[in-house]
Amino acid sequence: MTTTATPPVAGPAAGRAGGSEPAAIELRDLCKSFRVPGSEVRAVDGLDLVIEPGEIVAFLGPNGAGKSTTIDMVLGLVTPDSGTARIFGGPPEQAVAAGRISAVLQSGGLLPDLTVAETVRLVAALYPRPRPVDEVLTRAGILDIGARRVGKCSGGQRQRLRFALALLPDPDLIVLDEPTTGMDVEGRREFWNAMRADSRRGRTVVFATHYLDEADAYADRIVLVRGGRVVADGTAAEIKNLAAGRSVSARLPGADPARLLAVPGVDDVEISGDRIVVHTSDSDTLARHLLTETAAADLEITSHNLESAFLALTTGGH
Repeated sequence: MTTTATPPVAGPAAGRAGGSEPAAIELRDLCKSFRVPGSEVRAVDGLDLVIEPGEIVAFLGPNGAGKSTTIDMVLGLVTPDSGTARIFGGPPEQAVAAGRISAVLQSGGLLPDLTVAETVRLVAALYPRPRPVDEVLTRAGILDIGARRVGKCSGGQRQRLRFALALLPDPDLIVLDEPTTGMDVEGRREFWNAMRADSRRGRTVVFATHYLDEADAYADRIVLVRGGRVVADGTAAEIKNLAAGRSVSARLPGADPARLLAVPGVDDVEISGDRIVVHTSDSDTLARHLLTETAAADLEITSHNLESAFLALTTGGH
């Protein structure tokens, strides 16, 4: 499925009308380019985004969409060419220095010969008022492996350790890059339950993930980026609704794809054995055709899921 330029859905914070509390993240006309041999790449191209305190926001997009560069500017690691990035009303560097923002990244920063608890104590010494070591280990679900050397930890345990380190300054905003990579199903559930509890207490959570089911289940908002711009911003239900059409499946031995493609609204036909799956913008017309003009049985009509919407909104024409 493809799509042309899609106007962003107005998210809960998109039309922010002011108030006493500044936005957790406010990005205005943010631009960043990088020079590569023979050309210049525009990684972020006039991106606008406002995220309010206490929101859980999934920041999604295909590789090369500008997610990582945007996150780097939010964290103060990269300076924008133009536009502004404000964290709680001030520059990112100020929020980082005050311990108001932390990040959980996928790699780096862990010494394999230290134990889990030693690693947390070492990093805690860098903060003026860190949370207690046992508290963050408990919040991250790794108190029981405090004596284990980091080099002996699984990928999921190391990711939990990074989460514990991010909790040390008790940040108001936490940025997560693939936070549950390497975790089992139970570990992912526990992690997101903890994030939900933090959000209810006012902590803002922004995360990038390839697990679209996590974005669907746990995010208050989903922001989709493509080509360095926001192409959709809304709840999971709103994002799904942007992917126009539905899928109609039925048992139809000997189905003729050409005849089905001639039905108004049909844009794709898949056949597997004696079952068909037809993608259409007019499911009523197709269902009527199948039931009255063919021997179709076991008819099912389903709306698009988040993966379908993601593909439609991020891989179409620019």
